[in-house]
Order: sequence, then structure tokens, then C-alpha cells
Amino acid sequence: MSTVTDSLLSIVVPLYNEEDNVVLLTQKINESLEGYNYQIVYVDDFSTDKTRIKVKEMDDKNVHLIELKKNYGQSLALAAGIDYAEGEYIITMDGDLQNDPSDIPQMLEYAITEEYDLVTGIRQKRKDSQVKKIPSKIANFLVRRVTKLDIKDNGCALKVFTKDIAKSLNLYGEMHRFITLLAYLEGAQIKQVPVKHHARHAGVSKYGLERVFKVVADMMLLLFIRKYFQRPIHLFGIFGVLLVILGILINVYLLIVKLGFGQDIGTRPLLIFGMMFIVGGIQLFTIGIVMELLIRTYYESQQKRPYRIKKISIGDGKVA
Repeated sequence: MSTVTDSLLSIVVPLYNEEDNVVLLTQKINESLEGYNYQIVYVDDFSTDKTRIKVKEMDDKNVHLIELKKNYGQSLALAAGIDYAEGEYIITMDGDLQNDPSDIPQMLEYAITEEYDLVTGIRQKRKDSQVKKIPSKIANFLVRRVTKLDIKDNGCALKVFTKDIAKSLNLYGEMHRFITLLAYLEGAQIKQVPVKHHARHAGVSKYGLERVFKVVADMMLLLFIRKYFQRPIHLFGIFGVLLVILGILINVYLLIVKLGFGQDIGTRPLLIFGMMFIVGGIQLFTIGIVMELLIRTYYESQQKRPYRIKKISIGDGKVA
């Protein structure tokens, strides 16, 4: 099989309870990348099944297993894998066999021959339930409406990055869903290509309807933070904005009552509540910004990452 590069490739795959998928996934990656120089970086996000055992039993010299000390979520698991990856090109994908590794060579060719910083997939004939499709559609719609980035499928995990762009991404919270937007904000040249999509091979999806609210919240935070502070203000920021909006709506209502109907509003408790909501909202938002800056300074000054690794092993379990 002809290859488009001799450079080392790193395939980064976060895993959480994928014991029935990881062996077949490894086989498919090995088949798809025959002739390439590559490493498979599995990041076990504190699985409660036999995922780690299955990975080690394969005794595959191309497989690197990072075991996290606790469950950090997909974004930080992905960040741990990218930080560890040594390849000139870093490829990300899910561990549930819905992404097809056979799409990687074509995507890699686009990245190399046309010098794209990121090649991202557009899932064709998507085999997901509406529970997963609805949040994805919301996220894609919001990204297109409020940014200049016309990405058709932000939720596709199958991506090929240059090393420089991948390692410049600051993943945290639930930001893996907007990794394409993060790369765009870092100046990446992006190419979209159709890719295959399969139904989950085994196991159950980790997503529910609550993901809709997470998508909306993270999208709002990302746009503000990336422009001003580079960090999210997940809890305080959202509540602060909601309180300010509520206070403004109350005061607009009272203004209409005063000017339109000539009623006295000076003694109404609602006026006090409206002002309290606005002041309280601004305070919460400000507290969120200060806390995020303090956390960022803490990690950067001590060169700490927001995840902790228990063990790294290669192949049969030998510690790296």
C-alpha cells in the first residue's frame, strides 16, 4: 500500500467502557494504516469495565495506553492524549467504531498535499439516534450563525491535525465538541471531507438530552472567552448573565408601566428585585472571570495540567 508520508502519525482515542470495541477498533486501524509509521494512543478515562485489560492483552507494540487517575471527561482525556502524542500529524477519533479508520489515509493526503492544518469529517448517512442528533444540529447552527466558520459537522470526532495546531488547543470542560472552532480561532486552515459513519458496534452511548443545555452553555461561553479571556466561566458566568437579563426585563416592564400607564413604581418591591438581579448578575459574572484567571495562573505558574495520569504503558503493559 502506497503512503503519502513517512512521518510518525499519532491516533488519539479517548476510551470509556469500550471493552467490546477496542480490540476490533485496533484491528481496523492497523489494517487502514498498513505501511504507515504510527502510534495508537488510547486514553482510558477511568473505565469501570475491562477496557484497560483488553488493551494490554493485545500486546500491540503500536498501542500506547494512558490511564487517568479518575474520570475527567472526553475533553481532558483528549487533551492528555494530544499532549502525549509524538506524531507530526495527530488524528482524533471516537472509540465506539462509529468512525471508520479507512477514511484516515484520504484525509491525511488532503492535509499533506494541500497543506491544511485540519481536515475534519462530515458524517454521511449518520447512524445516531435523535438524542445525539438534536444537540449536534443545535451546535452546528450556532457556530454558523455567530461565527464566520461554515462547518457542517462540528461533532465529527474523526479529524487530522498538524502537530502544531493540535498542541496549541486548550481543551477543558466540554470543549471537545467545538474543537474545530478552537482550531479556527488559532488560525488553522480547515478542509471538510465526507466520511463514513456506522452504528455503535457495542456498548451504550454516554450522551443524553442534558447535552442540549451543555452545548448551548458551552457555545455562549466559548465565544465570549476566546475573544477576551481565553478561559470559560462555566458556573458563575451563566448565572450572572441570566440574572442580568432577568433584571433588565423586570425594569423594562416597570418602565412601560410608568411611562405607558402613569403608575407609580417607586414603592414596588419588583423594582428593588430588578436592580438586585442586575447588580448580583454583574457580580457573579465578575467573580467567574476572576476565578478563571486565578485557576489559569495557578496551572501555568506551576506547569500543571488539569488531569492526572496514573500510568502509561506500551504494548503488553510495560510502563513507558
